[in-house]
Amino acid sequence: MYFITGSSGIPNIPDLAAFAEVDGVEVGYCDINNQTIQPRQDWVKQALDNYHGHLRMYTYYCFYNLPDFFTEFISILKRQSNQTGGVHIVQKIEGCEWNENTGEVNGVLQYGYDGEGFLEFDFQRLTWIPLKPEAVIFTENLISDRNDEKDYFTKICPHRLKWYLDIGKSSMQRTVLPSVSLLQKTPSSPVTCHATGFYPGKAVMFWRKDGNEIHENVYHTDKGEILHNHDGTFQLSVNMNASSVPSEDWTSYSCVFQFSGVEDNIITKLNKSTIRTNWERCADTKITITAVVVVLVLLILVAAVGFVVYKKKKCEGSKGAPNNLSELSERLNPETT
Repeated sequence: MYFITGSSGIPNIPDLAAFAEVDGVEVGYCDINNQTIQPRQDWVKQALDNYHGHLRMYTYYCFYNLPDFFTEFISILKRQSNQTGGVHIVQKIEGCEWNENTGEVNGVLQYGYDGEGFLEFDFQRLTWIPLKPEAVIFTENLISDRNDEKDYFTKICPHRLKWYLDIGKSSMQRTVLPSVSLLQKTPSSPVTCHATGFYPGKAVMFWRKDGNEIHENVYHTDKGEILHNHDGTFQLSVNMNASSVPSEDWTSYSCVFQFSGVEDNIITKLNKSTIRTNWERCADTKITITAVVVVLVLLILVAAVGFVVYKKKKCEGSKGAPNNLSELSERLNPETT
């Protein structure tokens, strides 16, 4: 899948940004500043080094085709709305999806303008669908490309995708199971079922009660999106408000992680003893601090009492002490007085 963004009116930012993903993993991007294709995966670098035709193709696409297209695209929209300046952003998503289990192939071709849906291609009806009135002019200009779009996105693109998957299969087609944990910030906070470190990024996660999926008091973190980790794996979270669940009913609830292509689900029972929290550590810290304070107070009291006793003894000793040598002599030799 290719993600391209063209912009105008934004200082100190390139007018074009583009990157490619395979199975949700970024595999390369167009370095506009240096006019080079930058691979993000070792297998992509190997492919570009061995197949120079692909490197030339992407170089032309990134640094000649796309800039001209997006410049003209934004210019047409400005003329339509009688605008001469301002900040404007055009987004394009294009690519294909191939289901290796069913063989089904779907093309994706969409445009957005200033953060809203603008134009998309219906591959079933071979029709451009304007999502805004301003997009109608583009459907008229692009109508002659309908069959070309279908051929590319349903034949050429899937063939290229399969080729890439074959080259990078040791990395792209591996399966890494997640680490699943139950998390809770405070006793009244929702319980979060958090899965991280899995690959590929094709999974669903939900809560269930007595074996049945539930939706009440359940919501996903980050709108249910599967997020990237820095190491190329993924993470996903789903929350449940368990504050209203009686303690004796907790064993009826469980979190289910379903991995695409893996038969067995990962099931995590709702159990207070396995929930990882930070409020328990806070409570332990408070207890420790309190104990330290009590010990310090006791030490201060002991020191104060000792000082008072010492001063008292010192004063008593001072009253009976001889003031001069003659007095001392009299005390030592009482018979001579």
